[in-house]
Parts: sequence; structure tokens; C-alpha cells
Amino acid sequence: MIQSLAVEREKLKQRLLQLGSEVENNLIKAEKALINFDPKLAAEIVSADVGIDDLEISVEEKCMQIFARHQPVAGDLRFVVTVLKINNDLERIGDLAAKIADRILLLARKEYVPFSSQQTAQFPEQFRQMFAESIKMVKMSLDSFVDMDADLAYKVRLWDDQVDEAKKAIRVQIEAIIQSDSSQQQYLGMLLSVSRSLERIADHATHIAEDVIYMLQGLIVRHVTEGRGRMGG
Repeated sequence: MIQSLAVEREKLKQRLLQLGSEVENNLIKAEKALINFDPKLAAEIVSADVGIDDLEISVEEKCMQIFARHQPVAGDLRFVVTVLKINNDLERIGDLAAKIADRILLLARKEYVPFSSQQTAQFPEQFRQMFAESIKMVKMSLDSFVDMDADLAYKVRLWDDQVDEAKKAIRVQIEAIIQSDSSQQQYLGMLLSVSRSLERIADHATHIAEDVIYMLQGLIVRHVTEGRGRMGG
């Protein structure tokens, strides 16, 4: 017997939140692995990403089942479409956390000692801040979905600028160090790659928030500045 659409929606929501929780956990581990330079933890992150991919597939399959069984319309249709989009962004965030872990493993194989020189000693705190901002954005965007909170989703869009600024500051410092000491180019290039991954994670969190706004208000705000994005809220 086909279950009611309301029941199917709730099951889909819980499955998506399980995915979100796994992604958040891997992202938190990625911060610890980088700051503490922990290759063992990095390997756990890469391994866990397989399970994240499986969960992403299961969410997509559940969405397809709802389309086939219930042919949802109006708010129900927006809900399922939004879950599909969020599902994709969460999977990409998971991939980026695994990419950061891969960078740590690569550094370990090359026997680098991260943050060991006077020039790079300040980076742990800067990366800790960038991780904190990115993780907070992911959590806020998922909370906006769970709580059906458009105001919180709009706040996520504003938060994105802080991660962008942190990445720019790190890039400027890294490029300056590379110019003065080319022997660190490969190592610092990997750190720069980590900062880019964190910036992209923040971008995906912003996409989730924008999808929540679409679900709740029917507004497509991807190309709209924050000041113009609250029509119909």
C-alpha cells in the first residue's frame, strides 16, 4: 500500500538530515585533521565519504519514488525539488571535506611539518576561523530547512562574505611567503587549495539557503543581492 505523501515527506526529510549530519561530522573532523596534522583522522574522513555518497544516492532515489507515486504539486513539489538540490550540495560539501583530507595525506607522504616555520605559524588560527565560519554556515542553512526559517536562510547569504574575506587574507599571505621562500611553494599551495575548498563549502551552504528561500517563498534569489531578495517574505 502506498503511504501518504505527508509520511513520505517526513521520511525524506529525516534521510536528508541524516546526510547533513554525516557531512557536518566529516567537516568538523577535517578541521581537527588539518590543525593537528592527523593523517589517521584524514584517512577516516576519506573512508566515511563513501557512506556519504551512498546516502546521497538513497535520498535521490526517495525523491524519484515520490515523484512517481504521488506526482506532487505546489508546495509539495517545491519541497521535493528543494531536497534534491540540497542533497546535491551536501554531497559536494562532503567531497570537499574529503579533498581537504586528501591534502593532509599528501603532505604526510611528503613528510612536511605543517605550520612549523615562523612565517606559517599564524595559519592554524586563521584556518580555524575559516573552518568555524564554513561549518556555521552549513549548520545554519540546514537549520533554516528544518525550522522552515526564511530569515535564517537570508542570514546565511550575508555570512558568505566573511569566508570570502578570510580566504583572500590567507591567499595574500601565502603568495607573499612563496615569493620570499620558493622552497615552501608546494606545501603552501596545498594550504591554498584547502582555503579554496572552504570557500566552496561556504558557497554550497549559501546555495542550500537560497533553495530554502525558494521552497518557502517561491523566490529565486541566486542572482539577487540581499537588499532586493526579500520580496514576498
